[in-house]
Amino acid sequence: MDKPLKGKVALVTGSGRGLGYAIIKRLAELGADVAVHDISQEAPAEFGEAKNLDEVAEKLAALGVKAAAVTGTVAEEAAVKGFTAAAEKALGPLNVLVNCAGGDIAAKGGKPKPNNALGVPMEDVRAIFDRNLFGTVMVCKAVCPGMAERGTGSVINIGSGIAHYGVDDGVAYAVAKAAVVHWTRCLAWELRPHGVRVNAISPGPTMTARFSVTRALDPKMTDESVPLKRYGKPDEIADAVAFLAGDQSRFISAQVLRVDGGMFTFPA
Repeated sequence: MDKPLKGKVALVTGSGRGLGYAIIKRLAELGADVAVHDISQEAPAEFGEAKNLDEVAEKLAALGVKAAAVTGTVAEEAAVKGFTAAAEKALGPLNVLVNCAGGDIAAKGGKPKPNNALGVPMEDVRAIFDRNLFGTVMVCKAVCPGMAERGTGSVINIGSGIAHYGVDDGVAYAVAKAAVVHWTRCLAWELRPHGVRVNAISPGPTMTARFSVTRALDPKMTDESVPLKRYGKPDEIADAVAFLAGDQSRFISAQVLRVDGGMFTFPA
């Protein structure tokens, strides 16, 4: 049981860095062959996490699994079809899909300004929906039919804590992630007869490299001596993904797991 995902093939979008990298590393540690993905070869260098995507793939292969690097934006259907096909050509049919690519990123980079409901520029709304909602939809459309034909598979979509309550900052991102959560439920219902499970994870604030440099941090929330009242760690989200990817969750589908240290205590 030390390699419970041995024999599985996983694609994690946005896994060249940040939360996506923590997730794909955990799946590889558990024995899965992995397709590491990012928008470009150079993307992992943005916050100094790796030189390029090939270097990330080499680190994963050193864990004793097969690893392939694939690139392309999740915001364009042709690119999605290209990198999902490349992943399966390199490693074989996908058993596990994690849609992690996204972020509250404006059309020209950075965060939208303003970032509230009525002020957010429409070009930024479209960019955020492309990266988060539409990207998730298109990757699922590319991968899930094959899973359904084979009668097996696990899809984990990454939502967000703010998908579940109203905000006045990061509104487009919150709405896009709320849509990802409901897309998860609808897709799970559609794929239920075919043996494919679809779940979502909604992390709370998590200390990735991007998170640390794109906002003012609350020093009290960085204190790791506090068991739950703090920012999450990428590894803690990765462990939840690994659970949903494996056979221990074989009768779980259409669910949303909030991994936030109990920060948000309200019905789903």
